[in-house]
Amino acid sequence: MAKVTLTQFLTLDGVVQAPGAPDEDRDGGFEHGGWLVPYADEDMGRFVAEGFGSADAFLLGRRTYQIFAAYWPQVTDPDNPVASRLNTLPKYVASRTLDSVGWHNSTLLGGDAVREVAALKERLEGEVQIHGSGNLARSLMAHGLIDEYRLLTYPVILGVGKRLFDGGAVPTALERTGGGTTSTGVVIGTYRAAGRPGHGSFDLEE
Repeated sequence: MAKVTLTQFLTLDGVVQAPGAPDEDRDGGFEHGGWLVPYADEDMGRFVAEGFGSADAFLLGRRTYQIFAAYWPQVTDPDNPVASRLNTLPKYVASRTLDSVGWHNSTLLGGDAVREVAALKERLEGEVQIHGSGNLARSLMAHGLIDEYRLLTYPVILGVGKRLFDGGAVPTALERTGGGTTSTGVVIGTYRAAGRPGHGSFDLEE
């Protein structure tokens, strides 16, 4: 069975919308696209490169797939740690609106994304990585299909935008398995899903 991992860039208030460019995603009149860029440094690049190095396949939502497919095939340096993996490894695209996917080694998953991904986990081995793809990630989180979270939290608050852990998220306990802090203050945390959260109380015993 495959392990599904999710890598997300998010602000302190949980926004994941359009981290990489002003026009990446303007849904809802979002005007803060590109908020990640001022915090990019070698530490972040090293973490991203190491993450891509462990991938065996990728699982992407429609919007992220289209953004990646328009950019990464143009990066042909075989030593680029991101392009070399994205351009060669299998890519599975969860979408009900796309009719076809033309990027090399891409497969369209039509129909119900949750059912398709559950079947994919059973069929594949190794690590299947989700990058971005917030809508898809939220659907899979609600059904317990994400095994590991790699969250890069940036020291910026936006107040508006799409959030990863939006209303309706299933209560889940996470076990921290790694992480660190970059030179620009980005907090990196890697977490393993650990079932439902426990509860307790600090009330004084009589």
